[in-house]
Amino acid sequence: MGSVRGRGSRGNEEERGWLRGAPPPRWIRVLPVLLLVAVATITLSTPDARDLGFLLGAIPPLAVLSYGPLATAGLGALVIGVLVVHATHLDRPGNTDLLTVAFVAALSVFVSYVRSRRDAQLVMARGVGEAVQRAVMPPLPERVGPVGCTGFYRAAQDGTLVGGDFYDVRDGPCGVRAVMGDVQGHGLAAMATVVSLLGAFREAALDQPDLASVAARMDRRLAKDSAGVRHAELFATAVLLEFSADGRAVRVLACGHPAPVLLREGRAREVAVAPGPPLGIGLIGVDPPKEVTVPLGPRDRLLLASDGVWEARDASGSFYPLPERLAALAATASADLPAAVWADLGRLRYEVRDDATMLVLTPGPRAG
Repeated sequence: MGSVRGRGSRGNEEERGWLRGAPPPRWIRVLPVLLLVAVATITLSTPDARDLGFLLGAIPPLAVLSYGPLATAGLGALVIGVLVVHATHLDRPGNTDLLTVAFVAALSVFVSYVRSRRDAQLVMARGVGEAVQRAVMPPLPERVGPVGCTGFYRAAQDGTLVGGDFYDVRDGPCGVRAVMGDVQGHGLAAMATVVSLLGAFREAALDQPDLASVAARMDRRLAKDSAGVRHAELFATAVLLEFSADGRAVRVLACGHPAPVLLREGRAREVAVAPGPPLGIGLIGVDPPKEVTVPLGPRDRLLLASDGVWEARDASGSFYPLPERLAALAATASADLPAAVWADLGRLRYEVRDDATMLVLTPGPRAG
């Protein structure tokens, strides 16, 4: 199943739209050439079309949207050539008109050069961001021990690949353990906290005897990071899971995070958990959260989702009914379920205002 987030960047570019950083669509690239060919053809075919010359002045600015400086300069030169060629019947522009077109063409070349440089910087920055994201949260394997895994991640901030949500699934001496969390803040500002929490979880998942101890280690990490920092107030919500070796039960511990949704025989319900305080506010040692054990059937699946999914709102302000919608999508394969929920949010016009993260876990008997 793997990670939906790791399927490549082309889908993300299409989702952003060409006005928000993605490459322009083909029709934008073809438009200046078509306009030049159309005006030249019409003016060559009839002597009464000299009034169309003003359209040629729009070609260099249109070229800026999708062409580099050399191609923009070439189109500008063609425009001036069409204006001064006798056969097009446009060879009587005033000196002021011709100078205006030449100036617009030269200015378009300069703007195209600046845009090309900034596009190159954006591509490099996005490459660095994607490398950081993959280093912090590598794409999940299809299975971790007896548990099938599918992850999904969308950052809230436009143009960023990283945010404040995180998840991981690890196999260790005590079984397969999973975490999903949401740290305070968004984007790059939250990445340091995400790195600290994931590091604490990955270490604790190997040597701590129970989920409460894993949560305590993560809580201590946050407290340590914020010690001595004035008004740091670092905190994070998280939900931790531990699967039995035979896949017939899962232990769940929630620290201020929404509980998993259990999909069973076409129905979906939120797992009843004992809510605990968020990580980082110093209450885990005083009043530790209590884990609950949930029996699992052979075809059961668990979906964990962040606040960005649970708190998506429609035009009336109503929250997205995740369990109800999951029941309607129950026939969807586990590998496609997060993408189906994301598409459902868009189709029903729910606005997602936070990082949107989902994790589908499909337990089964341990191989061998």
